[in-house]
Amino acid sequence: MRVAASFLGILAFYLLGEGLSRALGLLPGSLWGMALLFLALRLGLPEAWVAPAAGVLLRAMALFFVPVGVGVLAYAELLASHALAVALALLLGTALTLLPPALLLGGRR
Repeated sequence: MRVAASFLGILAFYLLGEGLSRALGLLPGSLWGMALLFLALRLGLPEAWVAPAAGVLLRAMALFFVPVGVGVLAYAELLASHALAVALALLLGTALTLLPPALLLGGRR
């Protein structure tokens, strides 16, 4: 029952994010929802409230990569013909994903 309640809570943040996304049209709802959940955790929402669902999702994380792997195999020829653009997009995307948290968190441990 705790896991179901935890999933429903996370889903509520996702739905709030979707609402913001539709109202503002700036970012995807999943990003808004994640930002709202992060803010709630920083403002005092207990981590134990999210932990049951997070544990289930982390244990199943490998399954989330299966569709990506199938897509890469299905479009291998197309990806090979655009290898430079794909490589640049991967490098830039990785940098843009890792740099902000690194700069925000600095040397904190």
